[in-house]
Amino acid sequence: MKSFSGGATWLLWSGLLGFVGVGAGAFGAHALRGVLNERLMDVYQTAVHYQMLHALALGLVAVLVFVGIGGAWPRRAGFCFVAGTVVFSGSLYLLSLTATGWFGAITPVGGVLFLGGWVALLIAGLHARREGHTSKAG
Repeated sequence: MKSFSGGATWLLWSGLLGFVGVGAGAFGAHALRGVLNERLMDVYQTAVHYQMLHALALGLVAVLVFVGIGGAWPRRAGFCFVAGTVVFSGSLYLLSLTATGWFGAITPVGGVLFLGGWVALLIAGLHARREGHTSKAG
């Protein structure tokens, strides 16, 4: 029987980042509106948006790991998505809350991590296709 601990880990990360993302979005909408200028509010909302997208992507990673599709590539995607969220969204949160511009210089590193995660999912799909994991329709 396969161990589901890997999938459970990614599901936990998905839930944690989603929970924090919803909380951050609510905090921004209620506590920061009118406190941050429009540009910094846009930066903050971008951080929330990308965090939520990648929290959902981690849910997909969890499913792929649970069912054993894609070899090690879904896990690699998960690492990239978690690290990308910390670096990308984290730097944007810090930039918007402190108005310290150099945090913006860190943000592209997170973007590259996000891209790496999506490439890892692409490779997982190619790996799964090569292994014969296809639907009856395709």
